[in-house]
Amino acid sequence: MVNIVVEAEVRPTEDLEKVKKAILSVIKPESVEVEELGSGYRVIRARGSSIESLEPLRSMARAQQVEPAFRSYLYKYKRGGALTILLHKQAAFVGKLSLVDSDKESPLGPVRVEIEGTEEEIEKLIDYLAPEE
Repeated sequence: MVNIVVEAEVRPTEDLEKVKKAILSVIKPESVEVEELGSGYRVIRARGSSIESLEPLRSMARAQQVEPAFRSYLYKYKRGGALTILLHKQAAFVGKLSLVDSDKESPLGPVRVEIEGTEEEIEKLIDYLAPEE
């Protein structure tokens, strides 16, 4: 079983429902929560425990035919039994996969996907999201 957390900051100028839509374009969550951070800032956090909960992310990669590049990105950010994926929030909102390497590349902050499991589970997840051709 993997532990998947997809989260994004909601800034005071952003619409909560639009940020939620960006997150739901990535994951079919088991739960969604909104945490108040103060000064108008919030974080939306969605959780899943199965590889299949990332089907929306997999579908985006397939639709855009970017599996080889996505696979390389996933291996670049794999650390043993952990994997972090950063997505451009505005692209995710419109259902597009746009990978970023740092928080600075997404002006309103990225959609952060944190996955933890065994190293074998992370390998299976990578094969699921971006199968080798």
